[in-house]
Amino acid sequence: MLDTELLLEGLYLMVFGMGFVFVFLTLLVIATTLMSKVVGRMAPAPVRSAGANPGRAPAPTRDDDDLMVVISAALHRYRQRHRR
Repeated sequence: MLDTELLLEGLYLMVFGMGFVFVFLTLLVIATTLMSKVVGRMAPAPVRSAGANPGRAPAPTRDDDDLMVVISAALHRYRQRHRR
């Protein structure tokens, strides 16, 4: 085989491989989009609770304060044990 024939065969193989990957990924995107639309139609609409206020975060409670104390103590202890 000549060098040019070998180079052309490599280019054909590259184009075929890249084309195959492009077609596969395109079909994958189409299938994913269609499945998303089907599931969106079949799934019920989310129910919102009447008491929830989506614009505000809930006020911190006593449990959150206790949790912060525990996390702070754990970090302090970890940093004492793992000094550089």
